[in-house]
Amino acid sequence: MVGDLWATAPSAPGGASRRRVKTLRLDQGGGPFRLELGGQLACLDVAFQTYGTLSSKRDNAVLITHALAADAHVTGDADPGERPGWWKDVVGSGKPIDTQRFFVICPNILGSCHGTTGPSSIDPGTGVPYGPRFPRITVGDWATVHAALLDALGIDRLYAAAGGSIGGQQALELALRFPDRVARIVVLAAAARLSAQGLAFNACGRASIVGDPHFRGGDYYGHAPPTGGLSAARMMAHITYLSDESMRGTFGRRPREQRGGAGDAFGAEFAVEDYLADQGRRFALEFDANSYLAITRAMDYYDAAAWGDGDLVEACRRVGARVLLLSFDSDWLYPPKDCRELAIAFVRAGKEIQHANIPSPHGHDSFLLGSSAMNNFVRAFLDG
Repeated sequence: MVGDLWATAPSAPGGASRRRVKTLRLDQGGGPFRLELGGQLACLDVAFQTYGTLSSKRDNAVLITHALAADAHVTGDADPGERPGWWKDVVGSGKPIDTQRFFVICPNILGSCHGTTGPSSIDPGTGVPYGPRFPRITVGDWATVHAALLDALGIDRLYAAAGGSIGGQQALELALRFPDRVARIVVLAAAARLSAQGLAFNACGRASIVGDPHFRGGDYYGHAPPTGGLSAARMMAHITYLSDESMRGTFGRRPREQRGGAGDAFGAEFAVEDYLADQGRRFALEFDANSYLAITRAMDYYDAAAWGDGDLVEACRRVGARVLLLSFDSDWLYPPKDCRELAIAFVRAGKEIQHANIPSPHGHDSFLLGSSAMNNFVRAFLDG
């Protein structure tokens, strides 16, 4: 069943032809939707947005897979009360992922709070939000849901799947799980797995959330949400998205404009503190804490080498798609050495891969900004 989730403008000036965000209910043939770790959902709604026109041969579809906190609105200028598309510099008319040529699909991931079923959704069996009872999810589940969406849209094989960060891992997982369903994958700022340092940052973020007095064991719906813990989690995560160079250039050790007075020794003193606090506050108003817990745990679980019983080269042998893998030299969430490990595994598996490490001062967030170097690689790869 496909229906409108909310109405949006029919077009985005200077961007892509834009459709309304829709929802699709998946039921796996009338039964519950079964998840990789044994859980199940009686019903599963997927929010997605499409751009461009599907060709008569249905061979020009490009799936965009998003990172942790994004949504289905990948491109186009903002409507009133809405942010611009999160990848509007990369996806759109005449852009590297050209909506005049490709039919672009961007689904919101399972477990999110932006339209697809997640912890804040109503459990039809109880009539209240799932909350902490939402089943554990994996990157593999995201790939399975993406494939089910493609089935519903009548698309057997993707021209390409593309994403950055855990979006890049979703593109990789699609090629591993469904080798015949994708011809190309574009993996940006992502590796086969998250490092121990990345696991540690995620653990600290989750600890901040569950330690918030408003968390209530995850059953906070109808009460004050744990915004303090979620804000602190976002502040920690946001540090990993930046780089020392970008933070030094933007903030350095510059004091904030209005410093704490006497008796406020532990208040914000530096401009970077104000910036992070603002990032945390805004995020906590827009995102759900239980979704953050579920998505970061799925991020932790992922290891592409599992497809080769722990051998990454063997796992890569499954992939039939051509691969573009781009890392960024200042990224320390998915650092270049980890991306290079994945690239080498593809080479040793005899697969067709292009890999480059792009200079950028912007850290992990480089993939979002659409630098000329990144855009040129993506455009050439999709043209090839």
